[in-house]
Amino acid sequence: MKTLYGIKNCDTVKKARKWLDEHGVDYRFHDYRVDGLDLDLLLRFNAAMGWESMLNKRSTSWRQLDEAQKNHLNEQSALKLMLEIPTLIRRPILDTGEQMLIGFNAEHYQKAL
Repeated sequence: MKTLYGIKNCDTVKKARKWLDEHGVDYRFHDYRVDGLDLDLLLRFNAAMGWESMLNKRSTSWRQLDEAQKNHLNEQSALKLMLEIPTLIRRPILDTGEQMLIGFNAEHYQKAL
């Protein structure tokens, strides 16, 4: 079963969900705010994509961090922040069972599915 991770009110997540629905893709939606985010899941994401590609530096959550948090990031501190503030993770993440896609790109979804 494919799983789409994100937050239901995110515009990019809405686009991904709409695309998946329109293309008849069977998937489960995991909302970080409702279903939570644990360390095991975050480590799976990190292993597949790397923390640097997961970190959403364009988010409101990123802009609200203090400069010390932003300037002294490493893998451990970034993962800790993402666990505490899941909105720092780029959205959506689609786990196809074979690969993980971050963000929404219809062409990439078409190729992967």
